[in-house]
Amino acid sequence: MKHRKYTPIQIIGTQRSGSNLLRLMLNELDDVSAPHPPHILKTFVPLLSRYEDISADVNFQQLISDVCQLIQTNPVVWEKIELDEERIYQQCENRTLVEVFRVVYELMAEANGATHWCCKSMGNVKFTDELESSGMQPMYIRLVRDGRDVAASFKKVAVGEKHVYHLAHYWKNLQSLSKKLVDSVGHSRAITISYEELIREPEQTMKGICDFLQLPYTSKVLNYFDSVESLHTAESGFMWQNVKKPILSNNSEKYRKILSKEEIEIFEAVAADVLEENGYTLSTGIKKRQFSTEEIDVFDKENIQMKQETLKQAHLRIDLSKRHKQEIFINSIKNRKLIHTPVLL
Repeated sequence: MKHRKYTPIQIIGTQRSGSNLLRLMLNELDDVSAPHPPHILKTFVPLLSRYEDISADVNFQQLISDVCQLIQTNPVVWEKIELDEERIYQQCENRTLVEVFRVVYELMAEANGATHWCCKSMGNVKFTDELESSGMQPMYIRLVRDGRDVAASFKKVAVGEKHVYHLAHYWKNLQSLSKKLVDSVGHSRAITISYEELIREPEQTMKGICDFLQLPYTSKVLNYFDSVESLHTAESGFMWQNVKKPILSNNSEKYRKILSKEEIEIFEAVAADVLEENGYTLSTGIKKRQFSTEEIDVFDKENIQMKQETLKQAHLRIDLSKRHKQEIFINSIKNRKLIHTPVLL
């Protein structure tokens, strides 16, 4: 593998697990650039067919242009950088989406004077085969939070599933994939931390992460909430309001007040094994239960209805307006005519 000037860090796990808190703390390290993620891989992997053959100049250049526009429409702006599409094109060593992803994050690290760049797009755990085969070899931080608290958090925000049956499967799947990856790459390139440890013992936890990354620790990480990046993140929507506050050390087991007894039972029936595997105690005696097709059909309908009702809530207007421009852009790609490569005669 070619020696790299920059070291990539990829946070894996599940959204609503404190990943923005961790990102902002890492961003306070002098050697780390951790911008808010525009979810490049999650967005463009399903869209790659719209570019036909990206080994062709015109198609690859269009992909680069679209990735840049995705970043420019991100709800939280990337500060200190003006993306130069020609420079990105020249710095890509091969014609892949993962290569464009690498180069834009490296340019952000360069703008921030950092040696490491961090992506907190948690769903990238689904694309680790592509990351690994690219030779990038990221350092992985697996972040775990009690899945029932994750579900309770998702029920209040504009994104994601809303029924606990779907949220339990989502959490279980991503945590299982994350653990499998950690086991695969080994402790030299992967570390697992829990959200509960991070809020209970932030200094000790961050020192452990710095040791893992072989970077010097600084107490600035504990004052993340005073940073410009933290302020801009909090201004971008209700779902990130807590990042402008000091660490909420008691922000755990909130599900006991938010979820009903039936919801807790459904979640644990789906994900009891992964909850216990990660050290979380079950609230019910139900460790496994098969749901009928009829029950799942009801859950599906309720999930759709709950999503629709969530989007009507007044406190989410900022979140939705911030995402609207990016959604319009992504839909324009989906509706765009396929880019055909000219045939050379």
